[in-house]
Amino acid sequence: MTGSSESPSPSSAPFPASSAGFVEPEAGSSLSSLQAARSAVSALTAAGVTDVVVAPGSRSAPLAYALGEAEAQGRVSVHIRIDERVAGFTALGLARGGHRPAAVVTTSGTAVGELMPAVMEAHHAGVPLVVLSADRPAELHGTGANQTTVQPGIFADFPAATADIRAGEDPAGAINAAFNEVSAGGPAGPIHINLQFRDPLIPQDGDTAELAAAYAELPDAELPSDPVATGREAAVLANHDGTYRAVVIAGDGAGEIAALFARRARLPLLAEPSSNARFGPNAIGAYRLLLEELGPEVERVVVFGRPTLSRPVAALLARRDVEKAIYVPRPVNWFTAGRRPETLITDLAGLFGFAGEGTPGWLERWQAASAAAMAAVSSLLEGEAELNGLQVADLVWDHTDGNLVLGSSNPIRDMDLVAAPDWHPLDVYANRGLAGIDGTIATASGIALANGIPTRVLLGDLTFLHDAGALLLGPGEPEPDLQLVVLNDGGGGIFSTLEHGALGEREEYAAVVERFFGTPHTVDLAALAAAYGVPHTLVRTADELDEALDAPVTGRSILEVPVRRDALRKLHAAVSSAVRNVLR
Repeated sequence: MTGSSESPSPSSAPFPASSAGFVEPEAGSSLSSLQAARSAVSALTAAGVTDVVVAPGSRSAPLAYALGEAEAQGRVSVHIRIDERVAGFTALGLARGGHRPAAVVTTSGTAVGELMPAVMEAHHAGVPLVVLSADRPAELHGTGANQTTVQPGIFADFPAATADIRAGEDPAGAINAAFNEVSAGGPAGPIHINLQFRDPLIPQDGDTAELAAAYAELPDAELPSDPVATGREAAVLANHDGTYRAVVIAGDGAGEIAALFARRARLPLLAEPSSNARFGPNAIGAYRLLLEELGPEVERVVVFGRPTLSRPVAALLARRDVEKAIYVPRPVNWFTAGRRPETLITDLAGLFGFAGEGTPGWLERWQAASAAAMAAVSSLLEGEAELNGLQVADLVWDHTDGNLVLGSSNPIRDMDLVAAPDWHPLDVYANRGLAGIDGTIATASGIALANGIPTRVLLGDLTFLHDAGALLLGPGEPEPDLQLVVLNDGGGGIFSTLEHGALGEREEYAAVVERFFGTPHTVDLAALAAAYGVPHTLVRTADELDEALDAPVTGRSILEVPVRRDALRKLHAAVSSAVRNVLR
């Protein structure tokens, strides 16, 4: 938390400003800080913001009072978090889960910098996260005043729109313009509103709640609607040009349109878990293990969303002998024009023309291979004496009928390997914009709170520990229905499956790989959960986990599943070998 006491004037700065450098308050400043904050809140609600996460601080006090007033009037829901990074990711989750903009409020100084990870993720994932950063007035800038820094532009090029509003100005017009800028057809993403506030920062005599009525609601400034929902009927009637051995790759955020497209074009669908397209007869299970056998025959690739999970898919997309197209109905932030190998196609008719239809028997070969591979993996896992990440992922997928959030690192890759396409949770989320492990619990909390939908999270122990502060809820704060399934292998398991794991098997490198990549720990997760008042259950067997996952997700809880990290590399090698054997 960075809301410490603040200097009220430049005279308290270590080096008082000279008269030549001092900036006097603007003569035209008319609104009090609370009036400006009320106007800002009205502008936000008019733009569709229904949830705001607030981290405490003094300079942001006007916004806190205005939001408290708006919440009492039923215009907005406010969530309090003491940690700004947690607040940012909670707002990110609220925006993702609610499919509408959500805001986060911080005081000035380093508090704003704490939001950078969430802003970066929002930029790369196209999430409408709104940052409201409180700032000192212009006359305090450059004077050494406490908690005063350069906040405009602090997020560099990540925001889709920005506004810097001087103290005393009505912020409504600038906020409305920022939302309209995003709505004008550019990439979706975060908005940064920097609001300068001058003392006094608390309500004054006569500054009553009735003043809020003086600010007429702005016309709705809607963020761009989801283009996936448009043009589906036209797509069904689209003509196909030719037949090809093509595949559809659905990356993060692809949406159900990818599944509908693959089915209409009679093409295999290689869908990542967070694509929300991993369903239907064309969805291929264990697809990354099939690319070794069938991948060399692929002639064309159609990409939806952002594929990030597997090296076999990346290798396929890098092949120069394969024609590739990517569906981009509106600009996105995650790549720069001209830097992707695919042809950009903005309409479904053009995409159907590129993909044509699958050659006779092509889809059926993938489906048969998928069935054989999934059966082989299932048989191998049933013979494992100890519970492992692949079994846990399989059980979590099958038992989740609400929302599912997947932590980066091994859990989402385990899920990608074993999740069967004959079942799908309500919605699957993952922070794949930058694929960091930070903020996962906070993001999931926001997703669960957005619509009150029970949400389950599958994450590793390091991801859990990185965001353990998100377990802290103040008295009276709404508690999400959130269950954390923590795979605890006492360190960073993903490196075991990469080239570092092979190096670590050599005696001369074992110690350095374990220390620098395994990053072992001995944290007592049960004690940590108890400190935050969150119920904890230790689950050691598949039967115990099956029973625990059968129970409804109500309130917050933690299921800790201890697994072995030293057996991970051998397990994945056995899975790959089993699939190769059934395909030959």
